[in-house]
Amino acid sequence: MTQATALPHLDFERCYRAVSSKDSRFDGQFYTAVRTTGIYCRPSCPAITPKSANVTFLPTAAAAQHAGYRACRRCLPDAAPGSPLWRTRSDLAARAMRLISDGVVERGGVDALASSVGYSSRQLTRVLTAELGAGPLALARAHRAHTARLLIQTTRMPMSDIAFAAGFASIRQFNDTVRTVFVVTPTQMRTESLRRPNVSTAPGTVSLRLPYREPLDATWLSWFLSAHIVDGIECWRDATYFRSLRLPHGHGTVGLDIKSGYVDANLSLTDMRDLAPAVARLRHLLDLDADPRAVDDALSTDPAFETAVATTPGIRVPGNVDAEELLLRTMIGQQISLAAAATHTARLVAALGESIADPNGAVTHLFPTAESIAAHGADILTGPARRIEAIVDIADRLATGKLTLHCGLDTTEAQRELLACKGIGPWTADYVTMRLLGDPDILLDTDLVVRQGAAALDIDLAASDAWKPWRSYASMHLWQTALSRRNSK
Repeated sequence: MTQATALPHLDFERCYRAVSSKDSRFDGQFYTAVRTTGIYCRPSCPAITPKSANVTFLPTAAAAQHAGYRACRRCLPDAAPGSPLWRTRSDLAARAMRLISDGVVERGGVDALASSVGYSSRQLTRVLTAELGAGPLALARAHRAHTARLLIQTTRMPMSDIAFAAGFASIRQFNDTVRTVFVVTPTQMRTESLRRPNVSTAPGTVSLRLPYREPLDATWLSWFLSAHIVDGIECWRDATYFRSLRLPHGHGTVGLDIKSGYVDANLSLTDMRDLAPAVARLRHLLDLDADPRAVDDALSTDPAFETAVATTPGIRVPGNVDAEELLLRTMIGQQISLAAAATHTARLVAALGESIADPNGAVTHLFPTAESIAAHGADILTGPARRIEAIVDIADRLATGKLTLHCGLDTTEAQRELLACKGIGPWTADYVTMRLLGDPDILLDTDLVVRQGAAALDIDLAASDAWKPWRSYASMHLWQTALSRRNSK
């Protein structure tokens, strides 16, 4: 075990108070490394609080593992909700972490990660080590270890298949990593998991609990998901959201059911290498890594938001599962109703989407590729010619790489790229950027419904500085306020 150095942005006294009070709000925001035991924990770990002289606070599980600490088997620190820093920050470290969670290193190595964020591998490694206590390889290794644990505990896949599905180069590397990080062999971990009720025996299926920080306004998320349903790729049935997923190595389907403290996710995947990216995208879709207390506390200091926050605490900003789908669906829905947008998009899906089998019988297709829309969209889409032309042009740009969208962009870069395209205005650029990157500070001040919500609460949208850096959440409150008043009439 090597000496781990706490990073400057982690205030020791504040962290130690959180650990002493077992405050679960800080789970995933930092980790407690205990020198006397060689174990690292989440802040809410129920074990006896270690003496302050024996602990170091680290920003990532990877930093703790890199320093030689083992994961606590009682609080499972690698299973904590993700840090909200990777959404609230737009610097290099945050953008890299979002891409690592999406499996970029497993698919293309550190060079692919560096290229995506516009840095050399050497520069990237230096920045991540300084900011997060571990370089990209160590961060990716921690990510692989977490994926391996999920597959070992929730499936009956052979260990050799798990090793490669989690991204390990060899079975030996897989065995060594699991033993080092979790202090048990893969076989021992599976034996212990036999007592768990959520083990799937069907090939290609995984049942997971996706944790989040409470509170969470499930009513808002449920409305948003159900109101934007597109037949074929999505379904809302018995309070469960089903949808198809286009993933790096294949495709999948998922059913999501919001519970108290976690979301039940039942995944069916054609390639288990896609488990980690699928989980990352689903967490992003539901904004599960948010810090709702920080958002609510900040917004409620404005008297205009006090009642809205008290009524709907823990409101989330829905993300997305596919950047190209998000942009194209947003353009199809511009200046028309939700119902009309769903009809137009469903027609496109039925004509150009790839047919798939869903064990739940809820979805039938994948969203069409940009290539197929560029080639045939003009024959399927209806409406103003200029809008159809703009959608087909954007699909062509996406298909040919002239426009590249991914979660590793920063807000300014993403908006500049979008606004440079014909047919994309400020509202579309703001809305897509907010949902693509999970940017917490985009005010949808040109949105009609947001303006109606502001008028209802007598809020001046030009005086929004007091809501920084949570203006995206303010937009959701205003949106929800306007819709609630409209539905109550």
